[in-house]
Amino acid sequence: MDRRVVAVAAALVLACAGLVGYGVLNTEDEPGERAVPTAEVTYEVRGEGTADITYLARSEAGKATVASDVTLPWKKTVEVPLGKEPTVSILLGEKGGEASCTLAIRGRHVQRSTAFGSYGRATCSGALPAPEPAVRDSAVEPPAEGRSQP
Repeated sequence: MDRRVVAVAAALVLACAGLVGYGVLNTEDEPGERAVPTAEVTYEVRGEGTADITYLARSEAGKATVASDVTLPWKKTVEVPLGKEPTVSILLGEKGGEASCTLAIRGRHVQRSTAFGSYGRATCSGALPAPEPAVRDSAVEPPAEGRSQP
């Protein structure tokens, strides 16, 4: 085999490897993980003894967090994605008793509910506005009426 052919083939392989490497390593222009707009929500459960507490925290899927056998009183401030419904639920145990949940959105009291007796339940929920739609790029002008698009 001719040395020139080998040299050209090696140069082509290195050039291709360089382009692939540049494409893999150069991620600056690619958008990162999209931030989800949120609102601050404070959940509070007052009472004596223990309770199982379920609440919504930061999760695009809207999955609940469950805390079992929590000693009361309990308070937690979290960020909840806009468009989701912040909710806190309490479940008393067999011994029962009395416990109240409260919900505040952005520091403003929204709801209070009380659970009584053996396996008593209470739920507090509120509403968050849906996130604003993405802003359209103002540099792109809509087509003028009567003109066709290319």
